Parts: sequence; structure tokens; C-alpha cells
Amino acid sequence: MIAPLRPVTRAVTYTRWLHLVMAMVVATVFAFVVPGLANMDTLAGAWLLVAPLPLLVAAGTIPRVRLSEGMQAQLLLYPARRGGREPDFTPAPSASWSDRRRTVLWLVLRYELGTLTAFFSVHTPTLAVNLISAACGGRPESVLALWKPRGGHWWYALVALAALALLLAFVVVAGEVLARAARALLGPSAAQRLAALEERTERLLEHNRLARELHDSVGHALTVAVLQAGAARAAGSPGFTDKALAAIEETGRHALEDLERVLKVLREDAPGPAAGRPALTDLKRLLTAARGSGTEVTAEVSGALEALPGPVSREGYRIAQEALTNVVRHAGPMPVSLRIAVRADVLELDISNPLPASAGSAVSGTGSGLRGIRERAALLGGHAETGVHEGAWRVRAVLPLSA
Repeated sequence: MIAPLRPVTRAVTYTRWLHLVMAMVVATVFAFVVPGLANMDTLAGAWLLVAPLPLLVAAGTIPRVRLSEGMQAQLLLYPARRGGREPDFTPAPSASWSDRRRTVLWLVLRYELGTLTAFFSVHTPTLAVNLISAACGGRPESVLALWKPRGGHWWYALVALAALALLLAFVVVAGEVLARAARALLGPSAAQRLAALEERTERLLEHNRLARELHDSVGHALTVAVLQAGAARAAGSPGFTDKALAAIEETGRHALEDLERVLKVLREDAPGPAAGRPALTDLKRLLTAARGSGTEVTAEVSGALEALPGPVSREGYRIAQEALTNVVRHAGPMPVSLRIAVRADVLELDISNPLPASAGSAVSGTGSGLRGIRERAALLGGHAETGVHEGAWRVRAVLPLSA
């Protein structure tokens, strides 16, 4: 299809035409109320472009007017975007005086363009009919009380077609101008778009953090449960089996609490409460779970864990948990040394164990758990090292207390 004719076949051209003409409702009310404005064929009728402006300014300050205009614009100016595609903007009431000012500009622009479009939509077809009648030798009426075509000129028919083509071109251009104005005036401002982007980024970061929480908590619980169950079956001792089942029950209960908390945050799409998250003050339950799986853990703590800032204590707990889980999962029952030192300005965690007979992902340092350890430390402004050190596998993290 020829490019200039493509807008004629698009439905959006006619929905935008309708949106423009709808602005004539205000002009019609003023034409009936104010004497002399009803006759648009005279210069006095031009006041119809000016008289409603104070009313439009007052209406633009009403917050719900912006919402109504936004919904109309989205429905008629962008009808092709209703099929699941991302909308150009989300209609919303005015939230600031900046929104109100832009709403006033939108109402004035829509009214002026709409009134002109309605005027041309009524008189251009009338002009075309008169010209065609004149071309056929008829007796046409005068046009806008200014000009009366004389019959007998065949080229009047070509002028009539040109007038209709110009009307369509005007509608297409006016509709495109109005659509772009709607995006600028009814959509979010630059500051609002930046705030929305920052909010979305914060939400993604929170979801990533929750994913790490689930990986650490549930992964640790499943690892401990599997090892406890295997050890109980191999031992064949009722007493050991009871202890193993108790450890599995406690670890599973804590994992379920973490899972419920994370799912609640995801459902509400809001930051989760920090109070329910384990911290280094809960180190005892972490050591109990690791020792219950057959791992000999030697813990050395220096400094007051209760004095640690909340974020540092919680992330430190997760780092220690992931390091112990890696040992249990990849190295099996073997002695582990855990040292925690609370200094004046940093928290140091050092977890080391002898290298297993066959080095797996724990030694390679490419697993998601070890990557999560480094990410946790980096988010708090610290750093973490994982790898072989003096013949042992070592995880060392330094977290600044100022975080």
C-alpha cells in the first residue's frame, strides 16, 4: 500500500478523530449559553476558542480530571496497546501542582485542536458537496457566507477531492500531535519516571536478596536433613536416631519460618521485616545443626555479638551458614574451625576446613553459594575471599560495622 494512504486504513486515525471531536462538547455548551457564539460562520464565532478557557483552567486543577483524561487518551489515542502491550503511560490523578499545570495545558490543547477539527469536519464535506454540485452545473449554496461557487467548472470536483484529502491530512497530523502531547502532559514527569525506576530497581534488589535468603536457608536445611537421615540409618542406634530426628525437626522448622517470611514479602511486594531474620546472636542453633550432621565445629568468638549493627549481624549469620553448609555438602564430616571477631570497626569471619579428598565446587569457588557470600560482603562495603589457603579450604569475610 502507498505510504501516504496508510493512515486512512488505520483504526487509530478514526479513534483519534473521535477523541478530537469530543472536545466540541464544551464548545457546544458555550454556544448555547453565550449569545452570538453559535454562529461559527462569522468572526464573532471565533470567541468560542477563547470563552471556555477559564473553565478548562479550573477543571485542570481537579485531581480526578487528570485520571479521566488519561483513561480517555489511552483508550482512543492508543487503542492498539490494549492487547497486553506496555501502555504509553498509566492514568493517575494529579499528585502535585506540576501535574495540575500539565493537565491544564492538556485540556487547553485538546479543546483548541478539537474545536478546529470539529469545525473542519463539518464544513469541509459541505464545501466538497457544493463544489461537486457546481462542477455538475447545479446551483450550490454559499460557503461560510463568504463565497459562492459558480457552476460549469469541471475542475471544482478536483478541488472538492483535494479539500477532503486535506481534511484527512489535518486529522492525521492533529491526532499524532495530540497523542504525543498526551504522553508528555498526562504521563509521568521526568522526576516521577526516575522515582519509578529507582523503586523498580529497589524491588529487584530486594527480590535478589530474598532469592539468596531462600538459597541459604532452605539449602542448609535440606543438606542437614539429608545428612542426618543418612547418618541415623548408618548408625542403627535408637538414641542417635532420636537426636537426628530432633535436629531435622528443628532445622526444618527454622527453614519453614524463613520460607513463610519470604513468601509473605513476595506476595505483598514490600520490604520484609528484619526482626524475623536470624543474626549472629542465633549462632548456637547454626552450630547445633552443623554438629548434628557429624561435622566437628570448633567455634571461637571474640567481642560482643549483641553490639553488632543489625544488617552486619544478619549478613554475617548467612555467610557463616553458607560456609558451613558448603563444608557439610561437599566435604562431609570433618573438623571445621569457625572464628568470629568483633573489632572496633569491622566484623571478621574466618571458616576453614581441611581439603576433601576430591575437590568439588566448594573448592572451585564458582558455586552460587560462594558467589552469594561475596555479594553479601560487597553490599555492606566489605569483601570476602574463598579458596585454598595453607592447605585448607577457607572462607574469610570482613564486614565494616559502619554499614
